[in-house]
Amino acid sequence: MENRTFYKIAAASIMAISAWGVAHAITPNKLVSGGLPAHTGTTTTDYLTDGYLTNWKSSNAKEIAINVGEGPSKLLINWESYGDCAWATNFTSGCGHSGVALSNFKILTSANSTDGNDGDWEVAATIENNPVMARGVEIEFAGKSWFKFASEGDVGQILEIEAFDMSAGGTDTWFFMGTSISQMGIKQQDTDSTTAQIIHAKFPEYTPAMLRGGIGCINSTEVVEHLSEYLEYAGNVKFWAIEMGTNDAWGGGDWNLATYKKNMQTIIDSAKAHGITPIIARIIATDSSKAGWQVNPAFLEAVDNLTEENNLPKGPDFFAYFKEHPELLASDGVHPNADTKGGQAMHHLWAEALSPLYAAGDTTCKDCATPPDSTEPQGIAQGIRFSAPRIYAQGRSIVIEGLGDAPASIILVSATGKTVAQRNSTTGSERFERLPMGQYIAIIRSKNAVQTSIAQVK
Repeated sequence: MENRTFYKIAAASIMAISAWGVAHAITPNKLVSGGLPAHTGTTTTDYLTDGYLTNWKSSNAKEIAINVGEGPSKLLINWESYGDCAWATNFTSGCGHSGVALSNFKILTSANSTDGNDGDWEVAATIENNPVMARGVEIEFAGKSWFKFASEGDVGQILEIEAFDMSAGGTDTWFFMGTSISQMGIKQQDTDSTTAQIIHAKFPEYTPAMLRGGIGCINSTEVVEHLSEYLEYAGNVKFWAIEMGTNDAWGGGDWNLATYKKNMQTIIDSAKAHGITPIIARIIATDSSKAGWQVNPAFLEAVDNLTEENNLPKGPDFFAYFKEHPELLASDGVHPNADTKGGQAMHHLWAEALSPLYAAGDTTCKDCATPPDSTEPQGIAQGIRFSAPRIYAQGRSIVIEGLGDAPASIILVSATGKTVAQRNSTTGSERFERLPMGQYIAIIRSKNAVQTSIAQVK
């Protein structure tokens, strides 16, 4: 997708957000567990707090303790378990899902432990019969420095644990409801950066708390049938990022359209009634040459109308992007392709669509307007200011400015996933010249953040 397409999507999002109202501005909740050692008895691990799921290292320890230090009066504790990557195993009859959820355990806190084992511990929360693979629980934490999971039953495979400072009443909490498209693309497949990490790179004040909720084969009717469970186990977040409709629209007809619209309105109404803002992605396009069908335009119109009529921020346009990039779809022509980074594209598209929500309240950027020589508005839209580096195409070159004084690693990747250039920068700016025409992804890694951006050489 060209940058102008991102611009059109984001500009429309900004208009929707203006109508949506300042009262719904996002309050940051700082990630306080990132990269900290997780103590599991006599050993420690770092993969449980690194922000990535897809190294597939997991723990089945009965006790897992993390020292986040003193300061927060409240914490939100999120966790992700593995299974087959579906959020729940019994919400749909179309596919069989497997996995053991972290189901019966206590969250304990301590002010004086030195290693996660000794010291005095208090029960902050008791979780019983939890059936889902990803969930978040808020606990009191004033005067404490450690928290610990203490399990009574089968632990399953825990992939990630995150803790966020909720002392200021943070609202940067997200549940990604979806089908197998999200089960694979948002959780199962490798990505250079998650949606949350991309948002943080652009808006350092914010660290979104992100739960993955994709379930293979599920349709909107089955979501409504299990809506009480969605609300029970993911009803304490402030945003639902929804990818739903591929299974409703399967085959290319419109015979299920009325049911889909009714179900989606029920989901929207229920979310709003619980203080949750839903944001709906346009249904992913198929590669019709492989799948044998394409999403009926009436379903896309339904998503657009639901968004407008309910005054919702606009979600990503998965249809337009994957229609232009069928190479990012798997051999079935429907699901994101792990080999060509289809899931990675989904993370980036969600981040681009959600960025206007953060831009409205970002206070960290002092001087980062769009470069005057850029032929396309970069990032989100002209006039939006970022503290992140600026990346843009200029003729047959890609220019990166505003890197700052800290060393940064830059990787330039083509649309086919081939690494075109790689270099370390200490000069504050870089220029990649004499590039073939096409789309490129620039990945910038510094000590504290990762940023990615797409640029089109014409």
